[in-house]
Amino acid sequence: MSKPILIIGKSGSGKSRSIKNCDPKTTFIINVVGKDLPFKGWKASYKTQTIEVSGNIVSLDDPIKILSILDYVSNKRKEIKIIIIDDFQYTMANEFMRRGKEKGYEKFTDIGLHAWGILDKSKQLRDDIFVVFLAHSDTNDMGETKCKTIGKLLDDKICIEGMFTIVLNTAYEDGKNFFETQTNGQNTTKTPEGMFETLRIENNLQLVINKIQEYEKE
Repeated sequence: MSKPILIIGKSGSGKSRSIKNCDPKTTFIINVVGKDLPFKGWKASYKTQTIEVSGNIVSLDDPIKILSILDYVSNKRKEIKIIIIDDFQYTMANEFMRRGKEKGYEKFTDIGLHAWGILDKSKQLRDDIFVVFLAHSDTNDMGETKCKTIGKLLDDKICIEGMFTIVLNTAYEDGKNFFETQTNGQNTTKTPEGMFETLRIENNLQLVINKIQEYEKE
């Protein structure tokens, strides 16, 4: 069973930058909004996957195609150990915008099912694969922060954080970006007891994965 990880934070808080220290030879990125990555040299490290080219990055937001890519990497790309979906919430938001003129609530059910399908698939790939979901945060009037979706109708159908054992939130202090490893009482951060020694760790996705691997060997 593959290992899903959820990382939540507001735009510019270091989610995509945390990819910087991952090995491009073993990392595959599903770039949902087709944006440039925020670190120097990424274009030389990440080449677009095509029918002719066995690359390590692809730009698409269609949930059905994302499921196909996940199966492709799991079955055909044995060298890939990390799959990153960045930014996950746009698989929902983009579908909602494309279907914005549709009447009724059926589209919300469809969007929820599509999101759930990707989340569920992330646990069904090769045992040696980590599937990392990067997603924007949403803060309510009470100051409580969770993973952003497209509103209450979808939230009533699916609790995204409930499908993960490991949920990290981004943090910023003194000019540095961090990951929080335990809840501050206002967010949905959670990790298994003893996996991380501190409440904050370096904004480094490879470090996170290394810590998980060490924990599972104990």
